Amino acid sequence: MRALQWRGPNRLAVGEVPDPAIKTRADVVVRVRLSATCGSDLQLLGGDSPYVGKGDVLGHEFVGEVVELGADVQRHHVGDRVVVAPVIACGRCWFCSQYEYSLCDNGGCFGWSHAGSHAEYVRVPFADVGAFTVPDEVADERALFASDAASTGWMGADMGGVNPGDVVAVWGAGAVGQLAARAAQLLGADRVLVIDRYDNRLRQVEKHIGAETINYERTDVVATLLDRSGGRGPDVCLEAVGRPGTVGEAVTACRKGGSVFVLGLFAGLVDRFPLGAISVKGLTVRSARMHGQRYIPMLLQRMAKGELTTEHLATHVMPLEEAPEGYRLFRTREDGCVRAVFRPGS
Repeated sequence: MRALQWRGPNRLAVGEVPDPAIKTRADVVVRVRLSATCGSDLQLLGGDSPYVGKGDVLGHEFVGEVVELGADVQRHHVGDRVVVAPVIACGRCWFCSQYEYSLCDNGGCFGWSHAGSHAEYVRVPFADVGAFTVPDEVADERALFASDAASTGWMGADMGGVNPGDVVAVWGAGAVGQLAARAAQLLGADRVLVIDRYDNRLRQVEKHIGAETINYERTDVVATLLDRSGGRGPDVCLEAVGRPGTVGEAVTACRKGGSVFVLGLFAGLVDRFPLGAISVKGLTVRSARMHGQRYIPMLLQRMAKGELTTEHLATHVMPLEEAPEGYRLFRTREDGCVRAVFRPGS
């Protein structure tokens, strides 16, 4: 089959790889209909990550059709259209029993463990746990983002403790930031503000999410947030960028006794972090990789009702064969690219 492979530092190419096959009785094989780029993928491209080797297939956010079943699979049938959680979880270990699926003792992540979704077919382990049937009313372009971006954004708003009447600030107007803002609205936030510097992304926030926007190149973010929150600061601050300085700004801006949730993916150590402000202000700071299995079924229902729309995020839809160019556009933000989406077989 055809798939997008990592061929070396900052080198991507579409090539031939072996077709996936059922390996355990809990597997399904999915024919990919759409897969999307994600900001966390960019950390793999330079070759500094131990999670990717030459020839590995990238990608983890996808929707597809079941074409083969393991003998023990009960929730799916051949022909089902499914969206798949990027984090693989067994559903049986102690962490899965606590709904902390990204901490699974027996799990992994598509695209970070050799087999990714930018391919014609994908083997999905523990399919009854991590694959979810897409309602007929939800188009592929909408369901695709339930896989990762929408579930990650919702997790931030949920675990960040958004309550009715809150003021919520979101750093980052990419797909995750936009959908975190929408989640905050649906959870009852009174005011949601999204911070970014790309005008096209801020326009999407205003048009499709209906949140307020702040361009950090044109205004003092902390002062503006104080002004728009009655002088206290936001109740909940959601970081969806993945930069230490952004987390620090969220800590600085958050009101005393408020909550900061870090959605950006970090590795290694961070120096000059404002730990003193966390202590003095009495902040709650949390972070996690996405527990998709907890949120995807609910998100698909909201998508079916029209409460959550995501297709505007797919600014560049192209054949899988053009995936290296899609990643270039996504990495550089050229041509207003928010997310590049690949369609195998077209």
